[in-house]
Amino acid sequence: MTTNTSPVLQLTGICKRFAGIVALNQVSLTVRAGEVMALIGENGAGKSTLVKTLTGIYQPDEGSIALAGQAVSFSSAQDAMQAGITAVHQETVMFDELTVAENIYVGRQPCMRGCIDWKRIESEAQKLFERLEVTLPVRARVKDLSVAQRHFVEIARALSQDARVVILDEPTASLSQREIQELYRIIRQLRAAGTAVIFISHKFDEIFAVADRYTVLRDGQFIAEGALADISEPELVSLMVGRSVKDAYPKAAVTPGEVVLEVRNFCHPTEFDDVSFSLRQGEILGFYGLVGAGRSEVMQALFGLTSGVRGTVSLHGKQVYIASPADAVAHGIAYVPEDRQHQGAHLTLPILHNITLPILSRVGFFLRGRRAQETAVARHYAEQLELKAAHLTQNVSELSGGNQQKVVLGKWLATDPKVIILDEPTKGIDIGSKAAVHRFISELVAKGLSVILVSSELPEVMGLADRIVVMHQGRIENVYARAEATPELIVAAASGCAQPLEECA
Repeated sequence: MTTNTSPVLQLTGICKRFAGIVALNQVSLTVRAGEVMALIGENGAGKSTLVKTLTGIYQPDEGSIALAGQAVSFSSAQDAMQAGITAVHQETVMFDELTVAENIYVGRQPCMRGCIDWKRIESEAQKLFERLEVTLPVRARVKDLSVAQRHFVEIARALSQDARVVILDEPTASLSQREIQELYRIIRQLRAAGTAVIFISHKFDEIFAVADRYTVLRDGQFIAEGALADISEPELVSLMVGRSVKDAYPKAAVTPGEVVLEVRNFCHPTEFDDVSFSLRQGEILGFYGLVGAGRSEVMQALFGLTSGVRGTVSLHGKQVYIASPADAVAHGIAYVPEDRQHQGAHLTLPILHNITLPILSRVGFFLRGRRAQETAVARHYAEQLELKAAHLTQNVSELSGGNQQKVVLGKWLATDPKVIILDEPTKGIDIGSKAAVHRFISELVAKGLSVILVSSELPEVMGLADRIVVMHQGRIENVYARAEATPELIVAAASGCAQPLEECA
């Protein structure tokens, strides 16, 4: 950590309101050159609003921003970038059809004799990646890159603009463990070069691995700041949620009933092979595997989203044919996808329309009283899932990531399913929201619903599942009962190793 005590970025008394709603209230933040500052808070705490204020998308109603001691104001994102503040978001925004080099210099291409100097663009881009010690072809189309490679492009773009402050907003949400370690290396490299980094993550192991200091927001207000070396994880959680979260995985004692769903010899030419499993009433069946194991692909096929699948699906002992999501819903199967923004919700529609979209035939299309029915259904699930929103007519795009996920959950629960597939249901949401989702899942199975839980978080799978299916390279490697599952066994199976990893070395 740097010994420089002079702040490169200082926010004082920042306030931001939207239609009478206070999103930020007297928020202060200090970041020094060569420091990684962890910005911590639940979904809805004000982190996204603060980032948008820092990057010129929003302008504060009150308060001041200073860069290297000089007062600044940004009327646009371009102003912020020119001043040296840039953000790398969880959902990267780039031009997919352009090359890596073109994306780095888009809008500010160097010219020679009135023409764009393409050779210089590629040469400068190559130097940036050499500086980051990342191997990435500068002529590759962005559409062909992995999520991690997209992040590296955005970081390179920040370096190309001599960024003094780089904001990393949930950068590891879709990365493999190897890619996460590579990102850690680059963050440390930025810190060593004197760049100030604001690191936003809901994963405390990441925060303690890379950050020097922390700032906690809660309900739009500044709560605390300090050195991470001086605080424990439970203390940080307590600051963040305003309470102690002791029971992160509230597993209800449920005795699974009869077999509800049975999948046999499920195969796809490229994604998975010979996948067979059963699911009982009131059971949580966990699916775990490393990136590319085929878990999500199996679930998408089960929901009728994938063609070319062979095998059989039976519900309550009767074989069914599922060719589309409509078929799946008709048979009582619901699927909450991992990608909530593109597959799970209609971001430009209000909360109540999103939740009732799959059950329009039940609430009516243009019937008198439809709004009252919609509101009643939406309010029920909003309360059950502890949704944080100004009102039910608020557009989903205006919600935090965790609250968007809750809308998607409510949407599919409104169909009254018998089987619900939850694909990474707590991805990118904070510990308080996770606890609410976990509690609700436990309540659902206690009422007899059957749940398939796909998760990359091992503690979540082990904490909630009655049985754990471990996949590796498109096949089921092993199935563990809750009582026999250990982290070593599960990770070994996910890695394709028959014994615990230390025995495979």
